[in-house]
This record gives sequence, C-alpha cells and structure tokens, in this order.
Amino acid sequence: MRHLFKKGLAVLLAAVLSFGVLTSCGTDQTSGETSQTSASQQGGEAAISFTDDEGREIRLDQPCERIISLYSAHTENLFSLGAGEKVIGVNDTSVYPPEAAFLDVYDYESDPEKVIAAQPDLVLIRPFITNKAPDFVKAIEKAGITVVSLYPESFDLFDEYITHLGALVGEEETAKEKLEEFHQNLDEITQLTSTLTQKQKVFFESTEVNLRTITPDSMPAHAIALAGGENVAQDVEPVKEGSSIAPFGEERVLSLADEIDVYVSQSGAMNAGGTVHSISIRPGFDTIKAVKDGRVYLINEKIISSPTFRFYKGVRELARYLYPEVMDSLEDYETDQPATRRDLANIMVKATHLPIYVTSSRYYQQEHKGHTYGLFEDVEWTDPDFDAIETVVVSGYLDWEKDGEKEYFRPEDPVTREKLAQAIFLMGDFEGKDATPIQDLEECENQNIVQIMVDNGVFALADGNFEPQRTVTQQEIVDAFSKAGPLAQGEE
Repeated sequence: MRHLFKKGLAVLLAAVLSFGVLTSCGTDQTSGETSQTSASQQGGEAAISFTDDEGREIRLDQPCERIISLYSAHTENLFSLGAGEKVIGVNDTSVYPPEAAFLDVYDYESDPEKVIAAQPDLVLIRPFITNKAPDFVKAIEKAGITVVSLYPESFDLFDEYITHLGALVGEEETAKEKLEEFHQNLDEITQLTSTLTQKQKVFFESTEVNLRTITPDSMPAHAIALAGGENVAQDVEPVKEGSSIAPFGEERVLSLADEIDVYVSQSGAMNAGGTVHSISIRPGFDTIKAVKDGRVYLINEKIISSPTFRFYKGVRELARYLYPEVMDSLEDYETDQPATRRDLANIMVKATHLPIYVTSSRYYQQEHKGHTYGLFEDVEWTDPDFDAIETVVVSGYLDWEKDGEKEYFRPEDPVTREKLAQAIFLMGDFEGKDATPIQDLEECENQNIVQIMVDNGVFALADGNFEPQRTVTQQEIVDAFSKAGPLAQGEE
C-alpha cells in the first residue's frame, strides 16, 4: 500500500508540475516526500538554469538533495564535489569511490517503478540512456522527477559539464576549485613531457572488434597529447556523429608497424578480455615496433575515456608508459629521511614501473587476495598515495593488518630491513645461490627470503649481521631496488 501511495502521489505531482515553469529540487525533511512546487507562481527566478545535453531547459529554484545517478562518471564526480551524501542510488558500474559500491543499485533497463518509489528529486542520465531506454526516461519524467542528461563529447566540454553538476548540487565554488586543481595536475605532467624533443608515437586501441581507435577530439586523444605523445591515427572519422570511436583496422595498423613506438589498449566494458600477451601474438603484430620492444600496455577506460577528475591520472599513467625515465624518477626519495610504508609503496610502483590498479567492476569490491579495495580505515580514497598503496596491496606485494572487520595499512609506520627484503622478493624472480653466512639469521621471521636477498647482493651485511629490525631510509629503499635491478621486475 505504501508503494502505491507514493506512486499515486508522484503522478499527481507530475500533473501539477505540467502547469509550472520552474521546479524545486529540494526534499521536505519533515515528511520525507519530494517537494516539486512551481516557483514561477511565487514570482521567483531560477537559481539553477542551463540546457542539458538533450535540449531540456533545466530551471530549479534550489539544489537537489536526493539523487539517483545512472552513469558511473556522474557518480564519481558528485562524490568528488563533496555531494556524495546526496546520492541515494547508482547504476551497477558505479564502483568509485569505494563508498558508491554500497549504495542501492538501479537499472535503466528495468521497471522504472523502483526509481520512482525511491522518491529522488533528480535522476542523472546521459544521452545514451535515452537512446537505449526512451520509455524508462519518459516514465521518470511523467512521475514529476527532474531528469538531467549530461555527457561531454570532447575534452573541451569537461569544464562545462562539471560546472553543471556543481550547480545541481549547490557546489559551484567546489566545482571551480576542483577544476582549477584538475588543470594544475595536468599542467604538472605537461611541464615534464613538453620539453622532450623525441616524441613517442602511439596507437590507441579503443576496441579489439574491428580494431577501432579514437577520434582526435576524444578524451584519450587529448590524453596522448597531454602525455607528450603523438597519435599515429590523427586523420580518422567517427563511426557515427557524436561518437569518440573511429574505425581503423588491422591492415592500417600493420602499415604503420615501423612507426608505432607504444601500443596502448584500453581495458574495461568497452574492450574487455584483451591482455598484453593476446595483443602481442595477433597475426602480423610481431612486426610492430612496440611489440618488438615490449611496449604494449593496457590502461583502464575509467581513467582514460571517462569524463572524471581521475582523467589526469590516466594522462599521468600514459605518460609513465611513454617516458618512464622521466615520470618515475626517484630523485625525491634520494634522502636520508626515515622511510614509511607510504614511501615504500610509492617507490615500489616507480622503481618497477608498476601500472596502477584501477577498480572497474563490483567484483573488485569483494575480497581480492584477502583485501577489499578501498576499505583501509587509515587510507582515504582522497589520499594522494591511495593509488600506489592499493596497487601494491592488491598485487600482493605488501601486507596489512586486519582487526575484526576493519583493515589497516599503517601508512606512517617505519619500514624495517626484513619487510623491505620481503617486498622486493615478492616483486621479483630471484634464484637461490651459495648461502652467505648471516650471524643473526635466527632473528628473522622470513629466513629463506632474507638469505636469498643477501645471496643476490640486494642487501649487504654489517659485521656479518642482517639487522632485520633496523628501520631504513628512503635512500636505502631506492638503493635496494637499484641493486635488485631487472630481477625486481621479473625480467631475465
């Protein structure tokens, strides 16, 4: 009965709203029912006014408080703008930030009654959803719920898109600040890559099917340019108007075999299942320069093709693939400062050019090698070292603590020589050699690992002692990885 009442109320409100010009996007906290009153009847002016990407004239008298987001980029950006508490539901691909994965899930291909019953005052979609499920969208609008469709088709439209989101949730100033920070982050990358005289030539694979690439105005194309690369597929046309995907084909790729320095394939829902190995063994691909040089990489579509603030991380990651010697410099860690576990995580990623881990599905919200992504009590997803920490943990290279249901990384704890030896050992492929006498080997928890690390010359002894509990400096970590060399990267 309760759901029927809510449905009837929503339909009645829709009928009332059809005579109004300006709607409210607030929620009556007393009754818990969505307030959708005509401000035009009160002589008010729209506090929020813009045209969405499907031509709707959006006019609201106040920010929205109960939002269902049916696009993962919208979800992520709302949290980045500090409006995460206003999001009451998401689509099943909204997995970042980690908090989003625990919200109620809604599906535009299902019955719209579930959305209507939740009483949102705003449903955020993108044009794709209207094209795919027009009846679903019409039903939501008929129930008197504000629908806004946004999607920046090119990088140049990103700022406008974020500005609209900020207005919808009353976070205009936050949107300005976040955009300023976003562009500063991009500038820091371009400052490192713009001075390079020898640009790396890149082919970007958008989908394995028909071997398609990206259009010159797409997010990935801008990422290549910002990362200091040169896109070898500059003259392509989109598969259809408004699309960022362009046909290319295997024959054209192979005709450029000698020019492609780096081959990058996006991974995710758009291009699932491909691996570096499967790409490298495609017929004829052994003639491609990037394949010969071992420079085939995967990059998660969430940070390279999705219009979010994490795009700068995609640019940074791409720049790491193109210019690892520049982007993964360890110069800042060549100090005598005591090393923390956060320092160790960063050095491990940089020293071995380890690709950062990016979650892409709800599977990764479950336990992954014993750890649940993003749920450390002492590492917020906004932490500048979040990526490095999650990468080394999810990869199984660093341990952590569990206290009941809670997980702790202890980022500020010091690093001991034994813990450093263990981390390098797990990242590499080390062979046992003639055993070097170690006087304090009995004091080590992982005696075999310590023995192998000493035998391979990664660690030196002090008067015959390993000193397993002695804490190390940042410089000592850098030196240890330098001594490990290719073995620390699993190379021969």
